[in-house]
Amino acid sequence: MSDGRCRFHLAFPVRDIESTRTFYVDVLGCRTGREAERWIDFDFHGHQISAHVAADETAAATNPVDGDRVPVRHFGLILDWDTWERLAERLRRHAATFLIEPRVRFEGQAGEQGTFFVSDPSGNALEFKAFRRDGAVFERDAS
Repeated sequence: MSDGRCRFHLAFPVRDIESTRTFYVDVLGCRTGREAERWIDFDFHGHQISAHVAADETAAATNPVDGDRVPVRHFGLILDWDTWERLAERLRRHAATFLIEPRVRFEGQAGEQGTFFVSDPSGNALEFKAFRRDGAVFERDAS
């Protein structure tokens, strides 16, 4: 990125390459990068994520967060509000299964956010969220 911001890299387990490619390219709209027989890279809004075949790994544990059972192991993006809404609609058009439907969490509190969770074909949980005010990303409630 030419603006000096850092990009993250995340490697995660998947069951197979083809269903992973279909989900990340066709459903989420990512571009592919390099790939080999047992891994594939994706451009995840400017960040590099690498799916590696490791069929035995699972992501089942959850914790309670504001009335939802949130998958402990998950990754995702913080989007602007309009992009978040468009992505939720895109996922609905592709008949994606929401682990947690799009909703506003922590309403009226510091960190109020729109959020939803989906699962990729290998069971990896992805969270997409948006804050109405960018400064609220790390904001804490007054104590």
